[in-house]
Amino acid sequence: MGLLSDLKIIVKMVLHTNRGNDHAARMDHFYSDQAQGYDDFRKRLLKGRESLWQQVLDQKTPDGIHWIDMGGGTGANLDFFGDTIGRLGKVYVVDLASSLLKVAKQRAEANHWNNVEVVEADATTYVPPEQQVDVVTFSYSLTMIPDWFAAIDHAYSLLKPGGLIGVADFYVSRKHPNEGFQRHNWSKRAFWPMWFAYDNVFPSPDHLPYLSRKFEQVALDECLTRLPYFVLNPFAKMPYYVFVGRKS
Repeated sequence: MGLLSDLKIIVKMVLHTNRGNDHAARMDHFYSDQAQGYDDFRKRLLKGRESLWQQVLDQKTPDGIHWIDMGGGTGANLDFFGDTIGRLGKVYVVDLASSLLKVAKQRAEANHWNNVEVVEADATTYVPPEQQVDVVTFSYSLTMIPDWFAAIDHAYSLLKPGGLIGVADFYVSRKHPNEGFQRHNWSKRAFWPMWFAYDNVFPSPDHLPYLSRKFEQVALDECLTRLPYFVLNPFAKMPYYVFVGRKS
């Protein structure tokens, strides 16, 4: 993958039309012809994912645990487990985009990850056979789920007592955030939601407050990242966060 692949994805992001009668159809239409180049481009765009996995594993012994990656797409996050993946009891990669899940299935088969199951389902309703799990993660997927608060509520119901939720995603702060949270200036709060909304990505000022109210906060990092090929303003940086919380 290289510049040509990146340009194809950028053109798709800028010029695509939102076709489809529901969210699943729109997601699959958007990703269908960029699935193969998805991981290489997003690796430079989506920061904090490896840190999220490490922080969760620092809190939860991996042996035999069950983990759901909601909006897991191509399954690229599975690489962050390294050799640890074989110690997990079960990993579910859940997504609505069948084109991305096809890549996830190929990845699991190529690596002989027999404990990985790829599931085409909605993050607000999917329930695994065991009913409750030890970890639920959202890696840059929460901003793409229209009913994101329902997704968080559902994750809470899926977790065992003491289970962990992990989220890495873009966001903007509230105008007057609660004590302990960062405050972004007006330009960031106004520009980034408008920029991403065209691709049905909605950085929210309410993710962190809701997560912190719902779960006991274990870890929180609020950071900035520069977007690849962002020619409008080479100094502009997009805020993102990494949150780990525990169900009481």
